[in-house]
Amino acid sequence: MERKPFDAKAFADAQAAGRPILVEVSAVWCPICKVQKPILSNLAGKAKFKDVTLYEIDFDTQKDLLRTFRVQRQSTLIAFKGAQEVGRSTGDTNPTSIEALLDKSV
Repeated sequence: MERKPFDAKAFADAQAAGRPILVEVSAVWCPICKVQKPILSNLAGKAKFKDVTLYEIDFDTQKDLLRTFRVQRQSTLIAFKGAQEVGRSTGDTNPTSIEALLDKSV
């Protein structure tokens, strides 16, 4: 899994190519986000997620993207399979359910 700061063109290109994508909306002060990060890092090591691109959105500084993705809270994860949103969660710190969300994108 490749982790990148959100870039609209790269995101659109990945969607057009039908790639698996995870959008992570987090904040540095968020305790739930701090729990999610190592879970995502662990999942990144799994072969089945090697083609997933993870785009990071900062909850505090990228308010325009919060509107674009209809996000109300930090600790939101949004899975895409190409251009189609296939799942989302907010406040989830369960490794099994986060992996299940990621599974929907591949």
